[in-house]
This record gives sequence, structure tokens and C-alpha cells, in this order.
Amino acid sequence: MTEEAIEKENAAITKAYKELLKVSYTTLSKEDKKLIRSAFEVALEGHKDQRRKSGEAYIFHPLAVAKIVAQEIGLDATSIAAALLHDVVEDSPDYKINDIEKRFGKTIATIVDGLTKISSLSKEKDMDVSLQAENFRKMLLTLNDDVRVIIIKIADRLHNMQTMDSMRPDKQIKIASETLYIYAPLAHRIGLYNIKTELEDLGLKYTEPDVYKDIFDKIKESKEEQDNYIAQFSEVIKNSLDKENLRYTIKGRPKSIFSIRKKMINQGVSFDEVYDKFAIRIIYKCDSDPQNEKFIAWKIYSIVTDHFRPNPIRLRDWISSPKSTGYEALHITVMGPKGRWVEVQIRSEKMHEIAEKGYAAHYKYKQVNEKEDNLESWINRLQDALESSDMDAVDFVEEFKLNLYSKEIFVFTPGGDLKSLPKGATALDFAFSIHTEVGLKTRGAKVNGKLEPLSHELKSGDQVDIITAENVKPNPNWLDYTTTARARSKIKSALKEGKKSIGEDGKEILRRKLKQLKIILDENTINEMVNYFKLKTSLDLFYRIGLGTIDNRMLKDYASSRSNALMSFIKNKISRKPSLKKEEIEKQEVTLKYDSLVFNKEEEKLDYKLANCCNPIPGDKVFGFLTVNEGIKVHKKNCPNAVSLQSNYAYRIMPAKWIDSTQQEFLVKIEITGIDHIGLVNDITNIISENMLVNMKSISFESNDGLFSGKINVIVKNNTIIKKLLEKLKKINGIDKVRRV
Repeated sequence: MTEEAIEKENAAITKAYKELLKVSYTTLSKEDKKLIRSAFEVALEGHKDQRRKSGEAYIFHPLAVAKIVAQEIGLDATSIAAALLHDVVEDSPDYKINDIEKRFGKTIATIVDGLTKISSLSKEKDMDVSLQAENFRKMLLTLNDDVRVIIIKIADRLHNMQTMDSMRPDKQIKIASETLYIYAPLAHRIGLYNIKTELEDLGLKYTEPDVYKDIFDKIKESKEEQDNYIAQFSEVIKNSLDKENLRYTIKGRPKSIFSIRKKMINQGVSFDEVYDKFAIRIIYKCDSDPQNEKFIAWKIYSIVTDHFRPNPIRLRDWISSPKSTGYEALHITVMGPKGRWVEVQIRSEKMHEIAEKGYAAHYKYKQVNEKEDNLESWINRLQDALESSDMDAVDFVEEFKLNLYSKEIFVFTPGGDLKSLPKGATALDFAFSIHTEVGLKTRGAKVNGKLEPLSHELKSGDQVDIITAENVKPNPNWLDYTTTARARSKIKSALKEGKKSIGEDGKEILRRKLKQLKIILDENTINEMVNYFKLKTSLDLFYRIGLGTIDNRMLKDYASSRSNALMSFIKNKISRKPSLKKEEIEKQEVTLKYDSLVFNKEEEKLDYKLANCCNPIPGDKVFGFLTVNEGIKVHKKNCPNAVSLQSNYAYRIMPAKWIDSTQQEFLVKIEITGIDHIGLVNDITNIISENMLVNMKSISFESNDGLFSGKINVIVKNNTIIKKLLEKLKKINGIDKVRRV
């Protein structure tokens, strides 16, 4: 670089630094400015020899991130300093985290450390999906240390997205997809709506450039028409608002390119047919009269609806019950000039600030004695979900994404308390949101006084009463009825416990049966049997005995193979199968022997081929893709082609999973005939419900001239269980025939 170019660059750096101090949303004291200056000097030193892909000095990146943190998000000096330092430890060999702590104190060091941990992973070469997920998980776990880590990470991502033009196209798509997948929902969840909108639009710009450009150009063309429309609208209500001596501004807010695109897809319409491409915002002042903040909002609502007819279904009142991000406003859709529906958002300046700045404004306005607010309770709920970290990382991120709910519903408990849940939550989710014990003992649910299935999707305003019973146990189907991470992780833990208790019963049954075969149940026998039945742990063995998957005939075969010891000794020598380690066998878990692939919710068995691009093996997370000529192809969920298949051909994707056929459940139809007498149905249902491994699906009986016939549908795991059930039913007094259809 020439002398002149260096001078020019230094002047630009100084200008950017001064700009940063000027635009801060919070007022900076002398001490604050000193802190920021010091952080700036360290960053300048740390990045002195570094350049970005575009060729500019690297220091412009931390300065830009700090500016986003200071101006758009509005955080304090501590966060601005941390933003300036966010890459120093990672990129400069001269600085360790201890140096940062010595110079700037514990808080800034914790934030910088959190940011370093996150990004040291993402720099690895083309990570696979699970590593990427592991990375997100680490980032979410930093929420426990300090929520500012994530906020600065979002600002960092925003600046990277704004300056991505000089990157390779494949890198652009990878980073943009990641942004849409996790960073935009996170920004939304913390209440940073403007940043979320920008992240989504930039994400679309790189993932679907043609679509983005098309919508962008059309919005530009219709800008003038939009301004005229807003002027027309304001004209109508201006006089009425002025009569009430209200101080207000009326602005138009164009909908984001991403949300217009989403509407076009969801409603199957063209750009011109999307009717609410912009909203009108009325922002009012009430500094002299903060007590009447809500009252004024409803007053404006009343004036607007005097002039324009409202759509009653489209009233959103987030003033009475704010969103859990702290968002407050009244949203109404009215029939505006030219017979067009238009959304009107009414909010005070304080509400507007909270909507724009999210977290930062939240704490500016929070009173000392206020009880825990929604954002904090969300972070606490999140920590609750983070605690159950025995899931693998991909699962964890999927579950977490469920909880970055963009939409919320508000439901009432029987006592009239308000609970907020994600949109799409079911009655069973509600039960777990009250208490884990309530969830695990849920037998049924009454929604607005009417009995509904546990999978019933709740709507805002529902009053839900959960019916519990002591003898209820969760079953695997519950995972299909729940959407919240909390409920799902608690159900998974309970199912694990259930398998253990069946295993304990199985051990006793095995002891008895081996005794009849003159075999003692000791460590050697258990090891032998685990190997013989090709299992992995002793609990696998006991669980399958408890279920009846390993029946008497199989045990006899084992005994006879054992008595023929010489043969088995020679066989073992030839096959040289490595025996399992003692600690492996004694593991307290039921492992799954994946041997069968099923499709769709009904778990159908269909013909399929395994895809060559990713070669899935049993146990992998997979999905089916319906090809044109080759039937169903099965791909791994993290297959390099998965993203493009799922985004371009979503309608041809089939849910699929590997299952352990020994644990698959089957529907069995039973027919019963015999002589009718009082209490007969009771005897039959008692026998079925006594058996914990049988689940009754439907039952119907007919009686005719003293004879009866009945049909029962039950769900069982294997043949042994059904045989035992038929034997027991035959013994009931008055029953003539019991047969399996």
C-alpha cells in the first residue's frame, strides 16, 4: 500500500471510531468512553496485520459490529467494548483471555470468551451438520453466562451478511442458510425485529437471488404509490386526532421482502395479489401522562375505526398481554381508502422503542421492583431446556428451534391464570408447562369444558383443565403429540425409566426360566446370552425377556446350544467374534437394534433404495425422497443434497426412520363369541387393561338372543404377548371362541 492509501485508511478508521461514540443509544459517561477507547486500541493492535476478503483493514469489522450493538441494539459501554474485542483473542497470538480479564475485568472477559468459543468452531473447514449443530448448542449454552454473548453474535452475523459479496457463492449460500435457520429466529426471540428483518432479507438475497431481486424491484416501483396512499389515510384521521390534542406521527412501514415472499408461497398468490405489503404506524407521545398510556392507545383505536371499518378477526391486542419478548402494541386491520385492507399499528414512543431495540430498551424502562419479566422468564425456560442435554446436538438444535416460536398463544388455567405457549402447542404441552409431574400423570384434557384428545392443538383464549391419574405412564406416541422442548425432553427421560422397570421384571422372569432349564443366572451366563442374541447390554436382554420378544423356544435353543459346548467352542474359535467388554454389557440402557426402515406417520414398510451420495446406514437420521424413475431414495438428514431437495421439492419428501423391529407395535384384531351374561364386558376389559404391554384401541359388542359377539382392536409389541392375552380371554366364564382375525 502507498503512503497515501495508508493515510486515507487511517483517517477512515478514526472517522468510524468517532461515529461509533456519536451514535450510541445509551448516554456514555467519561468512564464509558475511556473503556471503549481502551478496547478500540487493543482491537487495533490485535488486528493490525489482518485484512478482510474484500481487502479492507480487518478493524472495520469489529467497529461495524460495535456500531450495530451501540446504535441499533442500544446496549451499554460494556457490550460495545466486548463487541470491539470479539475477535481479538481468536485472531491475535499476543492476546489471551487472561489478558482481557486483567485489562477489562471479568464481565467483558466472559462475553469475549463466550464469543471466542462459538467462532473457533465455525472456522473449521466445511463442518458436517452435527458439528454445526454442536456449535449452535455451545452458543445457546452461553446464554447461561450472559445473554449479551448472543446479542453481539447476532450483530457480528448481521455485519458478515452485509459484507458477503466478495465470498465464494457456495460459502454465501452456506452462511445465508445458517442465518435463516438459527440467527434470524434468535434475533426475533430477543425482540430485535429490525435486525431479524434485515437478516431474513439478506438470507433470501443469497439463497434465492432472482426472487429477491424481483420483489425488491417491484417494491421500489410501488414506493410512490405507497407514499400517496399513506398521505390519503393520514388526511382522513388527522383532524379527529388533533381535536383530542394528541401528539403523534404517522409513518408507513413496508413489509420485508422475506415476509412478502412467505405470503406469496403460503397463499399461492403473485406479488400484486399480496394485499398488505405495508403497514401504517401511529406512534404517540405520552410523557406527560404515562398513567394513560394504554387508554390513549384505545382512544386512537376508536378514532381510526370511526373512519375505517375494522376487520374484527384481525385485532391483535398486545397491550393487555404483551408478547414474551416484551413487545406491546395494538394491531388492527381496517378497510382503508380505495377499498384496500391495511394494517394499522398503534404504539406509544416507549412501546416503539421496546419494539425496535428489544432487550436494551426493556431494561431501560424496567422498574426496580417489577417482578420477573417475560424476556427473563423465557431465558429461564430456555435454561430449563438446556439442562436436559442428553440429546444429541442435532436433536437439541431442532428442539430449540421449536422454542424460538415466532407466534405465541395465550391460554388460561382452570383458576384463570394466563400461560403463554408456542403456536401449535397441544393439551399435553400445556400439562408439562404447569409441572412435570402433572404432565407425566396426564390422562385427559378438557378444553373449554369439553373433553379433547391429548394431541388437541390449543388456540388463544382456550381454558384448559388437565385430568390426571396415578396409574398413567407416558408412551412413545406422546412424542408425536408434543411440540415444546420441555415436554419432549421430560417424556424421553420417563420412557427410559419405564424400559428399566420392564427390564427389572424381565431379569426375575429370566432367573425363573433358566432355573427350569438347569442354568444359573450369573455374570457369565448374562455375557453369553447377550452375545448369543446379538445384543449390546444386559438391560437389552432383560427388557426383551420382560416384553416377551425372547420367548421360551428361543431360551430352549440357547440352552441346547450351551449344552453342546464343544461345538459352540469350535464355532466361536472359527468366527472369532470379539466379545463385548464388561462395562459395555453392564450399561444401564436399552439400545436399539435398527433393522427395519419405515415411512410416514403410519410407519409403513415400502420398497426403497439407499442413496449413493450419502450411503445411509441403519440408525442414521434419514428421510425418503420420491424420485421420478427410481421409486423412493433414502438420504441422510445431513446429506449434502438434503437442503436443496427439501427446499426445492418439499412435496416429494417422505418422513422415514429406522426402527428396532423387536420394539415395533402392531395392531391386532380379536373376535370373541359366547353366551351373554351381566358383567361380561367388564371381565374382558379388566383382563386387557391389567396387562401393561397391551394397549386397547377400540372395542364393540353386540348381543342377540342371549348370545354375544365382540370385536376388539389392540396394539401389542409381539406374538408372545398376544398369545398370552388370547389364553387369558378363553378362560373367562361364558366365552366360547376367541380368535385372531
